[in-house]
Amino acid sequence: MKHITIVVPDVSANVSSIMGSYKILNGANEYWKASGKKEVFKIEVAGISEHVKCYDGLVTMTPHTNVAAITKTDLVIIAALSGNYQKAVQCNGPLIDWITTQYKKGAEVASLCTGAFLLASTGLLNGKSCSTHWGVADSFREMFPGVNLQTDKLITDEHGIYTNGGAFSFLNLVIYLVEKYFDRQTAIYCSKFFQVEMDRQSQSAFIIFKGQKLHGDDLVREAQTYIENNSHEKISVEHLSEKFAIGRRHFDRRFIRATGNTPLEYQQRVRIESAKRAFETSRKTINEVMYEVGYSDAKAFRDVFRKITGMSPVEYRGRYNKEAAA
Repeated sequence: MKHITIVVPDVSANVSSIMGSYKILNGANEYWKASGKKEVFKIEVAGISEHVKCYDGLVTMTPHTNVAAITKTDLVIIAALSGNYQKAVQCNGPLIDWITTQYKKGAEVASLCTGAFLLASTGLLNGKSCSTHWGVADSFREMFPGVNLQTDKLITDEHGIYTNGGAFSFLNLVIYLVEKYFDRQTAIYCSKFFQVEMDRQSQSAFIIFKGQKLHGDDLVREAQTYIENNSHEKISVEHLSEKFAIGRRHFDRRFIRATGNTPLEYQQRVRIESAKRAFETSRKTINEVMYEVGYSDAKAFRDVFRKITGMSPVEYRGRYNKEAAA
């Protein structure tokens, strides 16, 4: 029998990610057995404390066992955190060491949403791709600059390490893992029974772009503000580098290092965020919004909008503005 460990971090453990994972994986086991196959996994919830208080003490989790009692597991699932990321990393040293040891022994590791902070603390994500909730992207990049954060992606899968995007999208990763560890038919059953959409690849449509401004580069921050205040105008890198008296290539490198985007990508994201708000709150036509945010070419606007949100302007408006769609 193989083994799955769902780990409960001390400090700010997210109960829904623990229980949701546990229920789906047990559901997969039950379906597997009902299909005439042997139970393939023992699923345990483990931590480093006997009891873990969550949500300001509203809920107390009691793990099945201590991680120290588990010498070998096949899959480690790290529950999401509910804030206090720095403190969570500081208070979970033994858990972080245990995860690292299990990976070195051959276990695969998956982090749910903000559980990526604990996973990144192991060093196992250095140089690898990772996703987490888009709302904590700035904090994550500041704490772990050596990780290739890709918040557009819903799921990453690299060298036996899995991560996923924000909030309840952890359910999509659990279904993905069910398909990996059981089979496609079991994943379809769990998708239908727990009513979780299968095969989602992106969380782009849910991202609210605010710009990465926690960096310490004052010049880049000034350039960001300038782009945001003049987003309807076509601003070239040459114009920005001249305005801020810096060489073009050097400015480009500094901007990418600070924000994770090229200046052009940053302007596109600012414009598309404005377009999204217009589609959500007004009855303006696609063309009216397009011109308002600084585009004159309908195809270019559609292409950039789809690239950033994963949907066409019409699809986005239909999802988030029922009145306008009607």
